[in-house]
Amino acid sequence: MSVNLIFKIAAVGILVTVLSQVLKQSGREEHAFLTSLAGLIIVLLWVIPYILELFETMQELFTL
Repeated sequence: MSVNLIFKIAAVGILVTVLSQVLKQSGREEHAFLTSLAGLIIVLLWVIPYILELFETMQELFTL
């Protein structure tokens, strides 16, 4: 995993937090929830390949 991915995740987190707060203050809580959900999905799509690689490595490690 590269440091670049960590910075991307942090940037998405900051952006989603700011947008969510702005939307909540303007009374659009449904849009704020959808923004948070979209941010979560984006980050999950970036992280899933690394999780799959981890499981494959664990499976190879414990295979006799």
